[in-house]
Amino acid sequence: MRTVIITGAGQGLGRAHALAFAAAGYHMVLNDLGADRLRTVAGECAFGQGTVTAVPGDIADWDFAAALIERAVAVHGRVDALVNNAGLARDRMTTNVTEDEWDSVIRVNLKGHFAPLRHASAHWKALAKAGELVAARIVNTTSGAGLMGSVGQVSYSAAKAAVAAVTQVAAVELRRYGITVNAIAPSARTPMTEDVFADAMRAPESGFDAMAPENVSPLVVWLASEEAGFVTGRVFEVSGGSVGLADGWQHGPATDVGRRWEPDELGPVVRGLLSRAPEPAAVYGA
Repeated sequence: MRTVIITGAGQGLGRAHALAFAAAGYHMVLNDLGADRLRTVAGECAFGQGTVTAVPGDIADWDFAAALIERAVAVHGRVDALVNNAGLARDRMTTNVTEDEWDSVIRVNLKGHFAPLRHASAHWKALAKAGELVAARIVNTTSGAGLMGSVGQVSYSAAKAAVAAVTQVAAVELRRYGITVNAIAPSARTPMTEDVFADAMRAPESGFDAMAPENVSPLVVWLASEEAGFVTGRVFEVSGGSVGLADGWQHGPATDVGRRWEPDELGPVVRGLLSRAPEPAAVYGA
């Protein structure tokens, strides 16, 4: 039976993921800063065949992240997957962002992803180098804001763009050890988004609720499975019944003059490059 660690499991997408992994028969180690809501979710997951362990704490704390991996191994004898889901937003226009808001968003969304990723991958690398067969999976959570940008979310967009970059780099570095690293960019109704997108995300009176967070979790469960070993370094957009690949930065048109450019030469060159390049995807809210 596989074991998964889920951060930010106390509400929203994290809770939906936990319920989905319970249904899939996983052992689970659930983490959230809120101890009470984490215990509630752990109780909701008790129907599954696996054991559920609640470990409240600050996932952006380096030592706590290391201890969380150690706890999973101590309780279950192994850890097979890490779902990095913890996050927060402090929405402000660029000129209004405070230093504390910037620091907290970057800390939770970026360091809160990297710290457990670093410690989990080091654990799996050691196993692989000792000759064990590793089929480890990391699923990160980026956002459309990180892929396209989002007006009023400059700090959140920066953090989530960095999560996508971490995903790409870690995937290349860790593949040799049997570790895959992918990311999702979900659209769903969660405590973080319900106020900003209240009208668009209101659940329908009947029929399929395209914005329910439970719609995102099946892809996360699959990416954490042994079957998913053939895909790494990818970002998946998922919303409702739609699953798609997000295509990142690509090398575009270029002009090479074979020498150093003069500043007054570059206006026509840049206009030519823009004329040959596709328009970038629009920033959300622009």
